[in-house]
Amino acid sequence: MRILALIALMASPVAAQDLIFTPAHTEACLASTQSYDGRHACVGVSAQRCMEDTAGGQTTYGMGGCLSAEFEYWDQQLNALYGAAIDAARAFDADMAGVAAHLATQEANLRAMQRAWIAFRDATCDYEYSQWGGGTGGGPAIAGCMMRMTGEQALYLFSNAQGG
Repeated sequence: MRILALIALMASPVAAQDLIFTPAHTEACLASTQSYDGRHACVGVSAQRCMEDTAGGQTTYGMGGCLSAEFEYWDQQLNALYGAAIDAARAFDADMAGVAAHLATQEANLRAMQRAWIAFRDATCDYEYSQWGGGTGGGPAIAGCMMRMTGEQALYLFSNAQGG
């Protein structure tokens, strides 16, 4: 259900128009703060600006397109951060090979955590979508949920990589 809603949003009339989306607003927000709470407040900033700056940005299709565009930004960030985290986990595991051989590796735990998070994100967003009962608000709801939860996970991995 979730995939079909996102595909429908990206194939919408507004998607064919020029969305005025740039991640620069999110990146400027992130650069202006070092706190986790401050960074958390940056999720959705570019989508909001897109909705304000795009003709038709306040329509169902416009909102969905802008939210989907920021979701794609956060998904790219998450993938890069996850790749770096896997590399760091492998290095840690190699260093600890003789010391903690009886424990599950950091890499295995990271993979398990990420897989569980994906299932949680997808179920949460499917639930949010279902609250619209098939109405047109379901598309923006699921796009917003995917954006929000993916941004939060990217920030979690970033914060963890920074040591807290």
